[in-house]
Amino acid sequence: MDFSLSPELQELSDLARQVARETTASLDVTEDSWLRGVDHQFPKIMAEHGWLGMCLPTEWGGGGRSPLERFVVVEALISEGAPLATTWFADRQIGPTLLQFGTDEQRHRFLPDIIAGTSSWCVGMSEPDAGSDVASLRTRADRDGSDPDADWIVNGSKVWTSGAAESDWCYLIARTDQDAAPHAGLSEFIVDLHAPGVDVRPIRDMTDDRHFCEVLFTDVRVPASMMVGTENAAFKQIMRQMEHERGGIDRLVSNRRLYLDAVGAARVSGRLASDHVLRDEFARLEGGYRIGRMLVLREVLGQAPQGFSAVTKTWCTEFEQRVARFCASVAGPDAMIWGRTARNICYAPGYTIMGGTTQILRNIVGERILGLPR
Repeated sequence: MDFSLSPELQELSDLARQVARETTASLDVTEDSWLRGVDHQFPKIMAEHGWLGMCLPTEWGGGGRSPLERFVVVEALISEGAPLATTWFADRQIGPTLLQFGTDEQRHRFLPDIIAGTSSWCVGMSEPDAGSDVASLRTRADRDGSDPDADWIVNGSKVWTSGAAESDWCYLIARTDQDAAPHAGLSEFIVDLHAPGVDVRPIRDMTDDRHFCEVLFTDVRVPASMMVGTENAAFKQIMRQMEHERGGIDRLVSNRRLYLDAVGAARVSGRLASDHVLRDEFARLEGGYRIGRMLVLREVLGQAPQGFSAVTKTWCTEFEQRVARFCASVAGPDAMIWGRTARNICYAPGYTIMGGTTQILRNIVGERILGLPR
């Protein structure tokens, strides 16, 4: 089989890679750029090239382009470490979610800014005692009166909310029926992070990154028009949103540029030719990258069964951890000196935690895809 890109797709990929390299030439760290790469100028460049909202319909201002075109652009940008964090969540999942579940009023209000790269979003899902188990969340939204058009009052907290400190809007999941079963009684809202009662607290991790945040909501008033989808029936919407979050190329190439730099250094030093163990791991990683890429492409092309993103994320994020270990083995003792390699070693455990832990995802694979007993 021929897995090479068509000339048109290859040209698009090459252009995205060139733009990314020009943007990242002066950056010290290019890894995990879709999470930590905050840059308020780069979204303008992406918008100029039509790389935001690429797959959204033209009638809503989107590019009307194929998922495969978006795939090659995003793969190239993240592989080169382009700073995508400012627009990533909005482009990856909020736009498609509003298209599928939002009202026309919400689409008219929010999609143009997402496509123009002028608004930044975060997802308020995980909580201190409800990480991968969304059904256990306790942040609540209570209607302010009996009128169906009354505002909602939100109280609670979210944690590990990536990008909240730099965001304008939070796509919030809250419990709106306190007496319903755990998987029921959930609703989704668009919350203005500048509204009274919202307190965003960045969390500093061991790499000195601050993209994870804690967000506290104290009597935050949310208009009824900002509910997305059906009241008390958001769990299915959440699962659809997680397909966008778990099955993308971002889960495979977060540290690819570091890997390619490490391979280059190993070639120059002669270690790749003389060290059989290193060369064997290099071969396994090259094969693993291609497997992961095919898993992602199944998602992109709509060929994967429902829930298959759990398989994709599990494979890809465990692969990224192997990449971090390989880069450390190439660096040798220098890996103990703070720099890109040391940072990635420290950061790598997070790959299999964020977006749903590997343990939870393996349960999903076993129960929902393979039909194994609980």
